[in-house]
Amino acid sequence: MKILVINAGSSSLKYQLIDMDTEKMIAKGNCERIGTDGSFIGHKTADGREFKKEIPMPDHAKAFKAVSDALLSEEYGVIKNLDEVSAIGHRVVQGGALFSDPELVTDEVIKGIESLIPLAPLHNKGHVQAIRGCKEVFGDDVPEVVVFDTAFHSTMPQKAYMYAVPYEYYEKYAVRRYGAHGTSHRYVAGEMAKLMGKDLKDLKLITCHIGNGSSITAIKNGKVIDTSMGLTPLDGIMMGTRSGCLDPSVVTFIAEKEGLSPEEMNELLNKKSGILGISGISSDDRDISQAEIDGDERAHLTHEMLYYQIAKYIGAYWVALGGCDGIVFTAGLGENQPQLREKVCDYLEFLGIKIDKEFNAKAWHGITGRLSTKDSSIPVELIATNEELAIARDTKSVVEKL
Repeated sequence: MKILVINAGSSSLKYQLIDMDTEKMIAKGNCERIGTDGSFIGHKTADGREFKKEIPMPDHAKAFKAVSDALLSEEYGVIKNLDEVSAIGHRVVQGGALFSDPELVTDEVIKGIESLIPLAPLHNKGHVQAIRGCKEVFGDDVPEVVVFDTAFHSTMPQKAYMYAVPYEYYEKYAVRRYGAHGTSHRYVAGEMAKLMGKDLKDLKLITCHIGNGSSITAIKNGKVIDTSMGLTPLDGIMMGTRSGCLDPSVVTFIAEKEGLSPEEMNELLNKKSGILGISGISSDDRDISQAEIDGDERAHLTHEMLYYQIAKYIGAYWVALGGCDGIVFTAGLGENQPQLREKVCDYLEFLGIKIDKEFNAKAWHGITGRLSTKDSSIPVELIATNEELAIARDTKSVVEKL
């Protein structure tokens, strides 16, 4: 069985074709700048063939046509016809309180995803466009499945997901904590349990998905009890361009002083804050790291704030879990920023955590493994996330029940 996994945004479409007999990637790629000038596709096969080409993609349907052409290409293709694609799995960021499990795509499911656009305006709108565009290219005979980023977090108790605002807003608008990156957290938690030789249901884990967007999750007996992202992906630790959590009065204070509308404040907090806002340099941590080496004080402050915030969440979740059996670092920074992992774990030394600093320093660009020493109180692991495989597994499970 071959499953095509789709991760679509408002102007992009990442894809990966996976052979589920081996769970290996066959081909992957990305369509970018959909709906604008200069749109292009980058495509790469497992055996190393690759190309990048500008193609007009005014909408997601045209992007899917570019994907299908790449998969079928005589020079770069990996299948003979589209019938070889058994199913398509879509990542959807926001499932709200409507969806707690993967779902076969139906008109009703699409309407449900559309109804949640206010909670994830760019993401969910792009997902809907992709689902419809996909159907135009692949037809009705290829089953499509949606897997929700929020689903894994649906086990949070009410005391963790409620906000202390008038209860009527929860009743009227479903204002609550939903979280994000659930597919990633679920995948690495499962892998951590395997590495520890234990059942996930017997473990208390803290998983740290640290990238341009970041979230930290507390998992007890296989279920999420708390997570750092909230109603939207803006909450939690500071990120590439997102502020993370802050005093709500900061929002009203700046808005009043600068004469900013709600839309402009939303833009400021989502697109101009975080690592970019503090450093004044970039949202890319590689640029911040180089600037820090060069002696830039704000770059140094940016890192100090980030490391401190991650350690604070780990400490809070350690208490929430009533102890911790293991910590996982994953995603872009989690997998490729040794300094981040070392500095965060330095805060946790009083809890008995010890890091193999020599291995940690070389653990990046695909090198994963146990970061902690043998005499560490609990294991700390670097695990490469694989959301695409998790989505493919969910898709296979749904399709096999048809």
